[in-house]
Amino acid sequence: MSVWNFLDGGCSAPEKPKGLRERLLYWLGRKLALRHKHVVLPESCLIHPGAKLNPRNGKIVFGENCVVAEGAIIQGNVSFGDNCSVQAYTILVGYGTIDKPDGQIAIGSGVRIASHGMMIAGNHVFEDPDKPIHGQGLVYEPITIGDDVWVGGRVNITAGVSIGKGSVIGGGSVVTRDIPPASIAVGVPAKVIRKRE
Repeated sequence: MSVWNFLDGGCSAPEKPKGLRERLLYWLGRKLALRHKHVVLPESCLIHPGAKLNPRNGKIVFGENCVVAEGAIIQGNVSFGDNCSVQAYTILVGYGTIDKPDGQIAIGSGVRIASHGMMIAGNHVFEDPDKPIHGQGLVYEPITIGDDVWVGGRVNITAGVSIGKGSVIGGGSVVTRDIPPASIAVGVPAKVIRKRE
């Protein structure tokens, strides 16, 4: 049993602290996140200390009342609106720098991101077959998630994609194209199956 399991009582998703153990847990999660100077984290946010946050050359910005669960990885240029949640073992990787956030992941308010999802705002260049892929560099493209979006479990959202306000992305989907507002999209690749209106 890890020290996190003792402090969180086995609950991976942060919830309002009920006692000393929980307050200690989220105090520690906050301290670990803020050891990086380019992390903006309001007091109302709950970060599990088992999450890994690192802005690298960019900046991670949280709005009010955000929650990050154990095992989540958030790196590079990533921004959140208010009242967002990132569940266990989801990976969000933004690219670029503070001055040039061309590979930023921008997440609106009220967004729910379920477990084991992945958003990576960059792709390897691989056009020259005579050069190793790792030596050809990366192309950065932003990912934008509108307000009030639910991203289901195991969803992969690729670089350059925008998901419109109020949409739902079904579990296991791979999103390779923009999704209009108020859409329900599922599949590999994800396709809109109906509108929430």
